[in-house]
Amino acid sequence: MITWRDGIVSAVGQPWAGTVELRVDTVAGTLPALAYPALVGEPAVGDRVLLNTTALDLGLGTGGYAMVVAAPDRLPKDPTGPGHLMKARYTPLQTLVLGVDEPDSPWHDVLADADDLDGMPVVVADLHSSLPAILAGLRTGAPQARVAYVMTDGGALPLAFSHTVAGLRRHGWLTGSVTAQQAYGGDLEAVTLHSGLLAARLVLAADVAIVTQGPGNLGTDTRFGFSGVAAGEAINASVSLGGRPVATLRISTADPRERHRGISHHSLTAYGRVALAAADIAVPDLPGIRAAAAPLSPPHRLVRVPIEGLEAALRSAPVPLQTMGRDYDADPTYFLAAAAGGRLAASMLTG
Repeated sequence: MITWRDGIVSAVGQPWAGTVELRVDTVAGTLPALAYPALVGEPAVGDRVLLNTTALDLGLGTGGYAMVVAAPDRLPKDPTGPGHLMKARYTPLQTLVLGVDEPDSPWHDVLADADDLDGMPVVVADLHSSLPAILAGLRTGAPQARVAYVMTDGGALPLAFSHTVAGLRRHGWLTGSVTAQQAYGGDLEAVTLHSGLLAARLVLAADVAIVTQGPGNLGTDTRFGFSGVAAGEAINASVSLGGRPVATLRISTADPRERHRGISHHSLTAYGRVALAAADIAVPDLPGIRAAAAPLSPPHRLVRVPIEGLEAALRSAPVPLQTMGRDYDADPTYFLAAAAGGRLAASMLTG
C-alpha cells in the first residue's frame, strides 16, 4: 500500500504557505521531498525523516515528491485551542482543525440555520489549474469583487500544496479560502461543500465563490471514474442553497488524449449526467464550441461569452498558468474557456 523510506535531510528549500521543500538522502538516492511542518514538524539539515515515496516511485501525476510522514526528532507542538473536527479522518495523518460550522466556532450561530447564498454566483470548474484563469476573466468585469475559493477533496487534501493559491492570496486576487469535506488548510474549514459555500458568503462576505478540487485530478478513462464528477455535485449544492452556478467547460486543442480534445468528456459527464439542477454554462466564443456543448442544453443554459481582452487578462495573472504541463501558449483554449466562466460571473454582479 505504501512504499516507505527513511533518510537524512541534506538541504532545505524555500518554504511557502505552510509547506517546505527538502532534499533527502536515502538508500534509493537523493529525493525531492515535501513536508507540512504543522503536521509533521519542521525538518532541518541532518534530521532523520520518514518518507512515503509511493506516488514518486510510480511516476504518477500526483507524485513529484516524496512526502514526509514524520520528523521523529523534531516533532511539532501539541495542538491547542478550540476545535474538534478531524480531517483526513482515520488515516495516520488525520489532523485537528476548527470547523467554521462546529459549535466551538465563533461563526456557529451565523451558520446554524443558514441556507441561502442570496444569488451569489458560484463558478464551478473541473481542474485546480483553472482557478487563476477564472479570476483573470472575472477581473475584466468586476475587478473589486470579493472572491472566495472553496476547495473540495477530489485532489490534494492540504491546501498548502497549492503554489497557485499562495500566489493569488499574496497578490490580493483572493479574499480567502475555504477547505471543504476532507480537504484542510484553508482560512476556514467546513464539513461539507454546502457549509463551505455558506461560509464563503456569510463569513468571508464573498461576492463570488469559485469551486474546484485541489491539485491532482484523478481519472481512470471510464465514464464516471474521475474526481471531476464533483463539478456536477457543486452545481447541485449551489442551486439547493439559492446560488447562481456558472459552469466552466474544460476544452483543449492540445491534449494528446482524444477524450479531452474539444470539450472534455469530464465536462460532458459532470454537467450532463451528474448535475441534476440547471446552471449557466459559459461558452467561449470560439469556433465549434457552442455546437459541441449543445447536448448540455436543456437543462442547462448555454451563454455565449466574448473572448476579446481575455488573452491580455490571462497574461497578466500573477501566477503561472499551467495545466497538465502546458502553459497558455501551448493550450490557449483551455485557459480562455476558464476565463469565460469568470467573465460570465462578473456580468451577474454588474448586469
